Amino acid sequence: MSLPRRVKAVVFDMDGLLIDSEAVYRDVMMASSAARGVDFPEDVFLRMVGLTGQASREVAMGHFGESFDYETWLAHAWALADERLAAGAPLKAGAAELLDALDRLSLPRAVATSSSHASVRRHLEPAGLYGRFDAVIAAGDYARGKPDPDPFLAAAARLKVAPADCLALEDSHNGVRAACAAGMMTVMVPDLLPATDEITVLCAAVAPSLHDVRLMLEGGAITD
Repeated sequence: MSLPRRVKAVVFDMDGLLIDSEAVYRDVMMASSAARGVDFPEDVFLRMVGLTGQASREVAMGHFGESFDYETWLAHAWALADERLAAGAPLKAGAAELLDALDRLSLPRAVATSSSHASVRRHLEPAGLYGRFDAVIAAGDYARGKPDPDPFLAAAARLKVAPADCLALEDSHNGVRAACAAGMMTVMVPDLLPATDEITVLCAAVAPSLHDVRLMLEGGAITD
């Protein structure tokens, strides 16, 4: 499967796309909930994937109720996450190889994430990836987070490439919606969320892994 236009830049999501962190966040939120004797179904977490911190809070509070001590719950969950990710989050398959390919193709690249700058550095530096991006767009760098297009538009502006000439790589539904709204060629690489019919229509392709994205950029095809 080919893309509709020549790619002049690539914009990456981080959690669940570059690093295998979403399952960790799910598990620690469930553990923090269990410690408080409350239920936290996976479907609630999945609705939070790809959202800003404030939007995630609204989803969680809609489930727990307005009297719930969200800040204490979240602080406990993040402490658990820090313990589990102390050595750095594991990379998703094909991440390093794809960046190597972008070097060979001389394609600029950026990260566009709902996470903080500190989180990006904390997760990508141990793997040697932090310095391999021309720009990092993180929380605080845009007015509206995903599923609005602002993070991706900010990344395109920083790279000085028209959004239509950028390839956006996402694992979440909200991320795909944001990238599509920005006018980017969008490829979903599913992590915890499958590509639904609605999401597939928004994508130029759905790729099993970043290895498949690399093959596509180097002139190969995405496998079924």
